[in-house]
Amino acid sequence: MMEKFNTYPANNIPDNAQLNVTVNCSCGNSRVSSDYGLFITYPLRPRESLSSIANEFRLPEPLLESYNPGVNFGNGSGLVFIPGRDQNGTYPRLRSSSNGISGGAIAGVTVAVVAVVLFLAVCFYVQFYRRKKVVEGAFLREAIDNHDPGNTLEKTTESGPLVGVASSVITGITVDKSVEFSLEELANATNNFNLATKIGQGGFASVYYGELRGEKAAIKKMDMQASKEFLAELKVLTHVHHLNLVRLIGYCVEGSLFLVYEYIENGNLSEHLRGSERQPLLWSTRLQIALDSARGLEYIHEHTVPVYIHRDIKSANILIDENFRAKVADFGLTKLTEVGSTSLQTHLVGTFGYMPPEYAQYGDVSPKTDVYAFGVVLYELISGKEAIIKTNEVVTESKGLVALFEEVLSQTDPGEGLCKLVDPRLGDNYPLDSVRKMAQLARACTHENPQLRPSMRSVVVALMTLSSSTEDWDIGSFYENQGMVNLMSGR
Repeated sequence: MMEKFNTYPANNIPDNAQLNVTVNCSCGNSRVSSDYGLFITYPLRPRESLSSIANEFRLPEPLLESYNPGVNFGNGSGLVFIPGRDQNGTYPRLRSSSNGISGGAIAGVTVAVVAVVLFLAVCFYVQFYRRKKVVEGAFLREAIDNHDPGNTLEKTTESGPLVGVASSVITGITVDKSVEFSLEELANATNNFNLATKIGQGGFASVYYGELRGEKAAIKKMDMQASKEFLAELKVLTHVHHLNLVRLIGYCVEGSLFLVYEYIENGNLSEHLRGSERQPLLWSTRLQIALDSARGLEYIHEHTVPVYIHRDIKSANILIDENFRAKVADFGLTKLTEVGSTSLQTHLVGTFGYMPPEYAQYGDVSPKTDVYAFGVVLYELISGKEAIIKTNEVVTESKGLVALFEEVLSQTDPGEGLCKLVDPRLGDNYPLDSVRKMAQLARACTHENPQLRPSMRSVVVALMTLSSSTEDWDIGSFYENQGMVNLMSGR
């Protein structure tokens, strides 16, 4: 059977008429010729009759009956076939009026109607699904952008964040490029969040290891009061993708808030620098980790719209994979700013020891906030020390790593003092000149004036050159500011 669907300009067709078609079909000995195959389908309604339909379409009753042999026009349901006019405005005469429209033609029209209905249903579903995505995406953006920070007090220490956020219930989130897992899946993957699968703990979250759908995963279970951090991280990692940023696999909002990341086998940088069970990192490995981390930060500072500011860069948030390559993680405190803006004001969050002066004193945030914190990480890579160290075990006194290095680097000949600050686990297996240049770069990054700090792009270039062991490495060539050149040159 072959059907051909054409639009037919019928006259006086009521609103409930369904379809105008021309049907050419051949089924056994029954045949409807193209000479008189013009008709429309019409659904019978209660209290209608042959007479009322004939009057409505202005058709002779015998002609209507000839197209619908054996049909009870008064049963109030079913389809009948209404003859249509040809191009000359006449009704083509049926050659075999006693048989009406053949069974093959009826079957053809039925298939045609079903096909059209299915097509319209698919179109409706696609449009509904797209609209649903847009609405849910808008909900997520609104939930993030309008989350009230007024009831929030956030500060973190080296041991982790201390956060108190007004609780909120998050439901109905759908995020492209991320999988929504069920609570049952996450519970099965972690043996019901057994302590044996726990691999990390923060101020408002615990991290568990599990395998989900054939992939190793780190599952962060967050308190409902951490909805702001959850939404911020979800927003960033579903829009930002880079080799040196941890990859978000999916999320879950049942019972608690869950974020599911790729599993990074080798822990974080802080554990490698200060963990007694870890082998000491080689100097070349430390350089590579610094470069990887800088590239991740450069990407969110320079290559995204809007620009993202991490606000909690520290060694504990730099993950190390099995090949000792680094990925920046934990975007729960991330802020965004429009292109061209220099800074924005915010309430105090982050980790003490990594906060620049303008942020700790005035709450000013800009990409240079991350640059300062990265400079502290460079000092950590050199010394193996924490960002804030105790200077007196008897009396509770401490000093920041920035101040400690500043005392040495401000000397006329910082070589001897710098050697005393180098991580003793390195022994003598490091080039002093390379250490000195990294220290100069860290000093530039932690300059008190944010305008004199280099951009992360300049930091990446400097570290690329340093890691290539070029003897004529000139840090000053990577900066536009003469004061920066003088600072990096030790003048």
